[in-house]
Amino acid sequence: MSSDRVPPSSSPLPAFPLASAPRLPPPLRRADRLLGRIVGAGRWLVFAVTLLLFLQWPLRDLLQAYSREANDLAQWLFALYVSMAVPYATRAGTHLAADSLGHRLPRALRARLDRLGALLVLLPWSLFILVTGWGMVSRSVLQLETFPDTFNPGYFIVKASAWLMALLTLLQALLDTARGRS
Repeated sequence: MSSDRVPPSSSPLPAFPLASAPRLPPPLRRADRLLGRIVGAGRWLVFAVTLLLFLQWPLRDLLQAYSREANDLAQWLFALYVSMAVPYATRAGTHLAADSLGHRLPRALRARLDRLGALLVLLPWSLFILVTGWGMVSRSVLQLETFPDTFNPGYFIVKASAWLMALLTLLQALLDTARGRS
């Protein structure tokens, strides 16, 4: 994470990354902070996922029970984690990018290209996912869809997480685009 993208703190891990929030008008700045808190909260899910995946072996081999339930729970927690981790990484500028040439460009031009990418790539794709996925996600949630192989509850959360990731990405792209105009 670059130091200009996160709030100053004594902690090496910020509560939430900021994407140059002071350049936004106050209502958008508040929205930016709220979005940052939402996606920042998701990082703690990784501990639960790790614990559940670790416990599968002893549950299966020692207790001979609950390993499938632990796996299903870990799957939907992981889906929620990823739905927040992608926008978090975008905010922090730590996602994978093919920008070996971009590092040579001036910072202002890189910022413009980032905003252009948000406008031309992230906005349309996240809108596409939101619109086309709505039917599948809403049916799954209304039915409280279960995992197909174990019939354990919670599979609808996996599907809803894809929609949540698209929504959070759309909101971040809108904020990034607005940041360029303010």
